[in-house]
Amino acid sequence: MKDALAAELAGLDPALKRQLERHAFDPDWLLDLAERNLGREPDNRVKGVVEAPRPEDVGELPTDPDQRRQLIARGEAVLRAGKCALIVLAGGMATRMGGVIKALVEAVDGHSFLDMRLREVERVGHGCPLWLMTSDATDSGLRQALASHPEVKNVATFPQNLSLRLTPDGHLFRGESGAPQSHAPGHGDLPDALARSGLLERFVADGGELVLITNVDNLGATLDPLLVGWHLSHGKPVSCEVVDKVGTDRGGIPARLDGRPVILEEFRLPETFDPSRVRVFNTNTFWVNARALLELAMPWTYFTVTKQAGDERFIQFERLLGEITSHLDTQFVRVPREGAASRFLPVKDTAELERRRTEIKEVATSREILSA
Repeated sequence: MKDALAAELAGLDPALKRQLERHAFDPDWLLDLAERNLGREPDNRVKGVVEAPRPEDVGELPTDPDQRRQLIARGEAVLRAGKCALIVLAGGMATRMGGVIKALVEAVDGHSFLDMRLREVERVGHGCPLWLMTSDATDSGLRQALASHPEVKNVATFPQNLSLRLTPDGHLFRGESGAPQSHAPGHGDLPDALARSGLLERFVADGGELVLITNVDNLGATLDPLLVGWHLSHGKPVSCEVVDKVGTDRGGIPARLDGRPVILEEFRLPETFDPSRVRVFNTNTFWVNARALLELAMPWTYFTVTKQAGDERFIQFERLLGEITSHLDTQFVRVPREGAASRFLPVKDTAELERRRTEIKEVATSREILSA
């Protein structure tokens, strides 16, 4: 299998080869993953002892007015100094919203998700850097969109990795077109892609202290001086925002793996562990000390993901950003998901966007991202 796949990779169209090289594709990496993972049932479950998080693992934002004032003052000082960067995961296409670039979909009142982030760093972040992690599918369109905002400063894009899909028996998956099918290997690309860009290294050298990482469609997860101050106060390099589960909500959960607080996706849990025991879940919003992220060196787990195109199955290997919690000490924080204080407003399709528009506007207005 390995020799046949190696021959296919060597014979790729030169234009596709150049495209892959621009996105840090390593043929040997794919060959190694294929050899280790194909031809057997995916084994994505963690090895080790998994327990529910302890009460102290999931913190609460303070309600005491004096405490809040102190943390907000600390956070505002950081934001005014431009020492917090906002990193938006903007590699996704809105496949359930017309197949366009998700960041360019209108979110509210004629403003796209990208427009809202630009307003956020200007009005809330006092000009803090905004970095967009793009994909091969979104990079060109987002750079064009930013070019139409010449007044916006301190905004940059950096592309995530690109890989190729495989058939279950280890050949390149070609689909109906007959051409090899590429894909982005997950938001776990962020630390490596950001390192390649040089943005974080320069930011740290200039005194940058922390970054906020969040999904492009979650307009609740904004720069917030209270959370900046809270993150810096507890001393751990990572804060991970979680929210209460409602109804049948499912997703990655905070847990303890061999005694360490981590985020684990449900498909990684032992079969004997019931995720419903944990009543909060991961929002994929992280506050990370900039130097810790810059110096992060970790072995990533690539998960075997099986998907379907018509009658054909294909395999792709992906990594998840939440795995940084396995290598950087993490404090979870429960944040609101209701009302003007909500920090969790994800939008997966057009119907959900229509339902959420009133909430998005309420949140954005209360934070002065939109005018009342």
